[in-house]
Amino acid sequence: MKPVYAAAAAHVPAPPEQVFELITDWPRHQEWMFMTTARQVSERELEAYTGVWPIGFLDTMTITHWQPPTLMRVTHTGRIVRGRGAIRVSPCRDGSRVVWAEELELPLGVLGWAAWPLVRPFAVALARHSLRTLSSLLPVHV
Repeated sequence: MKPVYAAAAAHVPAPPEQVFELITDWPRHQEWMFMTTARQVSERELEAYTGVWPIGFLDTMTITHWQPPTLMRVTHTGRIVRGRGAIRVSPCRDGSRVVWAEELELPLGVLGWAAWPLVRPFAVALARHSLRTLSSLLPVHV
């Protein structure tokens, strides 16, 4: 089946270097990414658990592109989450613009595809919420 796409963006009133540093500080993910803990398991491998144990899922990822402080791309390799993701941090007036985009292969075949129109708005809203929380953790730079 064709992959699906979802993205969220936010203004963060801090320079790209600080934003990228916080985004890639894996132990701090739980501070800003909704119900998610993350850890780096090797130079290019990440694991993120979303949920409250035992209800949740493990998202394993391989970092495929690393260009601090502007771009990180990953390939999701887990059983539930598969596909590609990217976070881009661009300088803009009064700080940075962060764009988080995902191109995913849905689990559960036709059922996953049928549920996506209902799930997508929640996924985007949670990503936006997480980016707003990320923004609140950084000192404002004028």
